[in-house]
Amino acid sequence: MIRHSLALIAATAVATPALIPSVAHAQQVEIEANGPVIDLSVYESVTAEPDVATVGAGVSTRAPTAVEAMRLNAVEMTRVIERIKALGVDEKDIQTTGINLNAQYDYDRQTQQQIFRGYQVSNRVSVKLRDIERTGAALDALVEAGATDLSGPSFSIEDDEAAKDLARQRAVERAHERARAYAAMFGYDDVRVLSVSEAVQGRGPMPEIAMRAAADAIMVQSTPIQVGLAETGVSISIKYEMVSQSSGN
Repeated sequence: MIRHSLALIAATAVATPALIPSVAHAQQVEIEANGPVIDLSVYESVTAEPDVATVGAGVSTRAPTAVEAMRLNAVEMTRVIERIKALGVDEKDIQTTGINLNAQYDYDRQTQQQIFRGYQVSNRVSVKLRDIERTGAALDALVEAGATDLSGPSFSIEDDEAAKDLARQRAVERAHERARAYAAMFGYDDVRVLSVSEAVQGRGPMPEIAMRAAADAIMVQSTPIQVGLAETGVSISIKYEMVSQSSGN
């Protein structure tokens, strides 16, 4: 006899004046398996039209001192952020992703020594664009505002629960079909589920593509952007027991 442990999570809500949040308790339940066990992992994805585009924008500045480099960078980034807001982007959709300060050196081959040249500051923000039809125009506007380092766009689905439910249903159906096929190969009539686990995945059609842009490289025509489709999905692992009708299972 084979035993498999299945963790069941039961959420218990406690109503108190202090509004204590719900607490999850895990309980171990032993599930017995008399027949052979099949352990399957299935990934199923669904594509849909994306409704959010994410781009990264950054500025870099240099100065003889760290303080001056930071000051100049703050001025440049403030200009970029103000331009982003002018595009109708909500402040909550703008997030700083990194600020770096580094000393800059040149190597003198004659003296074989490092020569200090000053400091460089780079500052980047991640911007979520909900009007994806204007993504190209937004990229052009960011460069015009002083951004010299762009990345993206990456496209995603803001609310993909319906798409994930469909992917989940398809994954379960595929797993059941495959498990029953295995059972038939070994002379069993059917299968029963012992445990289920799931991993959720959401991603765009491709990873972000880094782009370097200079102000004099801006074209009069807006940068063309092809939105395509975004993908979301789930990966499930289901453990089955092979059963036979004659055994009474």
